[in-house]
Amino acid sequence: MSSTAVNRRIGLAPLTALSVSPDRLVRLAADAGFDFVGLRVLAVTAEEPSYDLSPGSPLLADTLTALSETGLSVVDTEFLRIDADTGRDTWLPALEASQALGATRFTVAAGDEDLSRLTETLGTLVQDAAAYGVVPALEPISYRSVHSLPVAAAIARDTGARVLADPLHMARFHASGDELADIADRVDMVQLCDSPATAPTSVAGLVEESRAVRLAPGDGDQDLAQYLRPLPDGLPVSVEVPNTDEITRRGAADWIRHLHDTTTHLLDSTTTLTGGQTP
Repeated sequence: MSSTAVNRRIGLAPLTALSVSPDRLVRLAADAGFDFVGLRVLAVTAEEPSYDLSPGSPLLADTLTALSETGLSVVDTEFLRIDADTGRDTWLPALEASQALGATRFTVAAGDEDLSRLTETLGTLVQDAAAYGVVPALEPISYRSVHSLPVAAAIARDTGARVLADPLHMARFHASGDELADIADRVDMVQLCDSPATAPTSVAGLVEESRAVRLAPGDGDQDLAQYLRPLPDGLPVSVEVPNTDEITRRGAADWIRHLHDTTTHLLDSTTTLTGGQTP
């Protein structure tokens, strides 16, 4: 990573280029200068590509080869939406794939509107995940049942999970940098993207923005620095910027290079000192 004032590892999140197979995503991320990748081991929708990264699969072997040859690592895997009926039959295969990839974090989101039951389910997942060397991280999402930092942190503390902070969702549910500072002890990775100041006015619009219309860091209107200052300098940053039009226009390799360039520029121009102080 080309870094001056900021000492952060930068990773590429899989949603950025979901149509790219995991083994190729690793190589494109390495070519662009990223330090690590996240990989999707569970498909979220029926429409998206589904990649078999289970132990023994040819794609897992190809992906491990790509990781070895590039020197990149997998920090996080995704993505489990915890609904009322989500159980071990869903998450155990994902944890097996996560372990095989060397991941230490597994991203989850809340689908269950019953937060008491959600907490119980997540607690069971956390216990199961420990055997695989993985810690689930709960991502508060603007259009899901957990859509605030304090609620996400409370559930994480009750279950032993972590919190994944995403500036798009934080902006959309109006979280402040101070709120993030209050839960910084539960956050061990932050995602990075940008967006316009004006939010979509419907749930469908929020979903579309999240999955296909994000902007590169620094190309939108958000004050991303407020979400970086409260966090330790060494906290990893995962760049999650799916943008269907940009991928179509530029191609995946060029879009990924652009994201690395804009991210390093943003981080190098935003001095973040331990303790959240600014010069």
